[in-house]
Amino acid sequence: MLTTQYVPGAPNWLDVGTPDTDASAAFYSAVFGWQHRSAGPEAGGYGFFEQDGGTLAGIGPLTEEGASPSWTVYFHTPDADATAKAVEQTGGSVRVAPADVFTAGRAAAFTDPTGADFAVWQPGDTQGLDLVAVPGSLARTELYTTDASAAKAFYESVFSWQTRDVPMGPGLTYTILTPAGAGPAAAHGGLMQLPQANLDAGSTPEWHPYFEVTDCDATLARATGAGATVLIPVTEAPGIGRFAMFLDPFGALLAIITTAGR
Repeated sequence: MLTTQYVPGAPNWLDVGTPDTDASAAFYSAVFGWQHRSAGPEAGGYGFFEQDGGTLAGIGPLTEEGASPSWTVYFHTPDADATAKAVEQTGGSVRVAPADVFTAGRAAAFTDPTGADFAVWQPGDTQGLDLVAVPGSLARTELYTTDASAAKAFYESVFSWQTRDVPMGPGLTYTILTPAGAGPAAAHGGLMQLPQANLDAGSTPEWHPYFEVTDCDATLARATGAGATVLIPVTEAPGIGRFAMFLDPFGALLAIITTAGR
């Protein structure tokens, strides 16, 4: 389970890149009830989604050439420069070199060897998100990949994650991801191989967030009413909860979940 007591390798930030920040902010406010706050004129259009006075995520314009609308997951690192070297030495690539974000922290963006984009956040004044694992906030992160074995080896090397494989049916395995040295209860997400049918349909490797919601069905209904495209309708996962996955109106992928027992 995620907490705001961030340790190396745990998700500690996320943001959505979009071609229209105002329209995207309106969409997410309608779906989740989030408030949007600009980071100021010096931030280049970047801003924050907030709830109960705490930051849930960031939002900003697309800045990389050829970038598509998407959510980016950031993982805690005590040294972004060292992580960048580890990424390159392990077969990944550096998309955005480590750089200071005013005094808030230091960030860098990468692509893993299978083609999935992710980022890291080295805390400065900002440790990370203020709220996680409560309704409206980040609940878990998940990687869909074209090579689960290669992805697992890469992230184990870069972040020293603990991994545990769970069979999910014929030919399907889900790998649970946990920060180094933490117990099973600290698992922050998972990774899985993209089925061939998804690849045939054009799916590509990507990280996506799951947001906790009190009513998965009602939230998905609000999302579709505001222009979302459903990828996975509300589905019951025994012992896990009810979840769904969709694209926002600009094509950024995310999922929602009502965790079992909440």
